[in-house]
Amino acid sequence: MNMKFSKQLIVAGLAFAFTATHAQMRDRNNMQRPGSNGDSAMSAMKPDSKNSQKSVTHGSVTVEGKRINYQADAGTLVLKNTKGVPTISMSYVAYFKEGENINQRPVTFIYNGGPGSCTVWLHMGCWGPQKVNIQDMSRSSAPYSTVNNDYSLLDASDLVFIDAPGTGFGEIITKDKGGDGEPKDFYGIDEDGKAFTSFIVQFISEYNRWSSPKYLFGESYGTFRSAVLANSLQRENVSLNGIILLSQLLTYSNMTETTPGNPGTDLPFELILPSFAATAYYHHKLPTMPAKLEPFLKEVEQFAMTDYALALNKGADLDEASYNAIAEKLHNYTGLSVAYLKKANLRVIGPQFSQTLLGDADQITGRLDSRFAGDAIDPLSETAEYDPMDSYIGAAFTASINTYMRNDLKFGKDLQYKIRGNVQPWNFQRRGFIGFPNVMNDLASAMVQNPTMKVLLTGGYYDLGTPYFEGKYEMKHLPMPASLQKNIQYQYFESGHMVYLLPDALKKLHATVAKFINDSH
Repeated sequence: MNMKFSKQLIVAGLAFAFTATHAQMRDRNNMQRPGSNGDSAMSAMKPDSKNSQKSVTHGSVTVEGKRINYQADAGTLVLKNTKGVPTISMSYVAYFKEGENINQRPVTFIYNGGPGSCTVWLHMGCWGPQKVNIQDMSRSSAPYSTVNNDYSLLDASDLVFIDAPGTGFGEIITKDKGGDGEPKDFYGIDEDGKAFTSFIVQFISEYNRWSSPKYLFGESYGTFRSAVLANSLQRENVSLNGIILLSQLLTYSNMTETTPGNPGTDLPFELILPSFAATAYYHHKLPTMPAKLEPFLKEVEQFAMTDYALALNKGADLDEASYNAIAEKLHNYTGLSVAYLKKANLRVIGPQFSQTLLGDADQITGRLDSRFAGDAIDPLSETAEYDPMDSYIGAAFTASINTYMRNDLKFGKDLQYKIRGNVQPWNFQRRGFIGFPNVMNDLASAMVQNPTMKVLLTGGYYDLGTPYFEGKYEMKHLPMPASLQKNIQYQYFESGHMVYLLPDALKKLHATVAKFINDSH
């Protein structure tokens, strides 16, 4: 992997259980869950990474006009090795709709990506009962607040937000802390997958959710994780009802950021082209503006897989007339100048596009959400040096999760909540590994072994980090019987990597995911 772009590859779009008490164990099949006074639990807690702890509170949320009462468990779950020695604590927040039969009630395990991102984005921006009070693309500043989430997924499923190893309130329990964990045990594709598998198996055991319909919801690298996790859980005899993937990436070889270190691979340029076109459409940079976005993107997709692909496949044998014709067509689809496209040899990577499209105004577009724009740090730079989207929303999410966890969920008073963990070096090597990291075999294997499991792929048109057409291409090329393709559904939105930042898109995403869950159990 070309390490020049490694930081861009790990960008995200990105649970203290007390020893079981009588209250925790009572009548679980009759919908009774552990409970305690959150304030008193908070005051009694002391930082203790070697033991699972949690705080239990109660609240309500109004979803689509209907009130839902819930119990919230916030804390850490400690994982142990085969010797029974603690290795890591992973933080989580679980929401349970009150008055439900837990054997029938779905439970969805939710996480962001990175690798190295906590799950604040999906928790406080998408599915939790409270969401960050931001107005889509408006830059926010303190004081920050949260509001009722009208589109929380609690109407369709219980929710478990899991922070990845090394993020949130969790930490690796090393020997000097009385444990036996090391960073290398968790910071890697399979290592991360093993930790999440252990967490979920332990969670469904402690909460008696073995009979519940089960779902995974991952965003960005979280979709990569979901493929590994689905296959790993299947080996533990944990069958999933469904997997929801938001802003998918299943193989790093399809990212344009990897191509400078992997010459001769042209597919990434074809797969990102529709997202370039969508971005140019949004910023009114197309020479001729189409009437509607989606028919225009269908046209670009067709060009990308035919004339553009054939031209790139010819390499140096592409004749001058065809070369000029392709450059002109790319200009019409991307808004980039013909001269720039020729200088790039018809191959533009995402960060170059972000730097160049709005270059006449010395601005750059967002990478994870190209609707956003910001001033270029260096107008002469070849590539964008930051993501304007992150600069707009990062502080609001960080402040809100820290305030919400401590004030509302009564957890984390003496702990640090890590938005991003230092997970480098990340182990991309796997047994049987060839070339770039690729987990398409994992997802295909899980679907073959569990042919009733459904998959929903969602994404945003304005995502240059994990282009929507890339995800669609990967799904169509999974190494499995073609008959299983019927188990895959697709839904895209006029938003970015974090689809839910756009209020209207969040509403549509909620309707899509809630229906998917309701229809698949």
